[in-house]
Amino acid sequence: MQLDQLRTAVAAGTIDTVVVGFTDHYGRTMGKRFDADFFLEHGATDGTHACDYLLTVDMEMEPVEGYAFSNWTTGYGDFHLVPDLETLRTAGWTERTAFVLCDVIDDSTHSPVSVAPRSILRRQIEALADDGFTAMAASELEFFLFRESYRRAHEKGFRDLESAGWYVEDYDLLQGSRVEDYVGAARRALRASGIPVENSKGEAAVGQHELNVRYADALTMADRHVVMKQAMKELADAQGVSVTFMAKPDAAQPGSSCHIHLSLWDGDRNAFVGPGDQDRSDLFRWFLGGWMHHAADLTVCYAPTVNSYKRYQRQSWAPTRIAWSTDNRTAGFRIVGTGAGLRIENRIPGADVNPYLAYAAAIASGLDGIRNRIEPPDELRGDVYAADDVATVPSTLHEARDRFVASADARRLLGDDVVEHYGHHLAQELAAADAAVTDWEMRRYFERI
Repeated sequence: MQLDQLRTAVAAGTIDTVVVGFTDHYGRTMGKRFDADFFLEHGATDGTHACDYLLTVDMEMEPVEGYAFSNWTTGYGDFHLVPDLETLRTAGWTERTAFVLCDVIDDSTHSPVSVAPRSILRRQIEALADDGFTAMAASELEFFLFRESYRRAHEKGFRDLESAGWYVEDYDLLQGSRVEDYVGAARRALRASGIPVENSKGEAAVGQHELNVRYADALTMADRHVVMKQAMKELADAQGVSVTFMAKPDAAQPGSSCHIHLSLWDGDRNAFVGPGDQDRSDLFRWFLGGWMHHAADLTVCYAPTVNSYKRYQRQSWAPTRIAWSTDNRTAGFRIVGTGAGLRIENRIPGADVNPYLAYAAAIASGLDGIRNRIEPPDELRGDVYAADDVATVPSTLHEARDRFVASADARRLLGDDVVEHYGHHLAQELAAADAAVTDWEMRRYFERI
């Protein structure tokens, strides 16, 4: 939507609210709801302000000490939210509303806040552009659907929820038809919001589905990913159902992935394609080599929660090994497509991923591979789960976080400030998880210990 189109819609009374949002360190969408007239008069040009503690609070919105960026000593001041009008769109999932994403700007230096997720991705895209390339990307986002509202799920302690399905529905059109009231509405809402939809399908667990939107440049794709999650949650709330993007909501079933696809373009040419049009270029090989080389140190950018690591189980469709293979779903890196469609699919991220951090880590790693001509290991064929001599994906957030903060490469690629900020965030998340008394502990120990 262009600003003139918004003016026309506001004058006609079809839009009266503009939601101004950004993502925090968890990947949650935060922001404000503007009167549409006031947004046109002031918000579109002047932006707005928000408390800078939003990049440091925990999941319960409690301020967390120990961040250099914002703390009690600095007084928790404001940062500036500057709408990126390229992201302005009709919010097709709700009534009379437009939606726009913002860049987070330091109010004193007028520079992007370096630890804000969208800023981190922008820096990597700029570095890629300096070398003459554009990254094209897509997120394959999976989710579980339940026939209970978020409020009801909360009241039940998120236990014994009624699934939208009752048997595994991977590609099953009958089961898929039973959720069209929600999933079909989500497809239509996204299309009405300027997000081109490809398809939806049942997935490999009970009540699990996938909805795919059209690929785009990496920043646009990350923005689409963020808007898609917000739209789907709000739509579920309005219908009295619930969706979860947890990586592993059920220990007995496969988890939810967010496979990310990426290719590198030089103008209108896929730079991954070799001179024979079916071949793979040196750039493809070096990008893959860099992405794989840094994968373990940057796993926290693909798997950011304690729950993320429950997904990495053998023969679960989630990878356990850092290996590559052509059209092989047992590998962490799957090569798919030919010609202009040639791309790398990273299967490590779960549905809980913050897309800005995931794409930033991917681009930084691949660009480093190109600049230093990092060769990937040999291709692995067959069952990669059984390849015991291959490096593994970190198995816990403790392990992944320790690798991240100790990694000179992570600091070189993303910056000391980013590593320190997110390392501290992850340490607080781990401390909260380690202190929690779980249902598993109650069931196991309450009577029998």
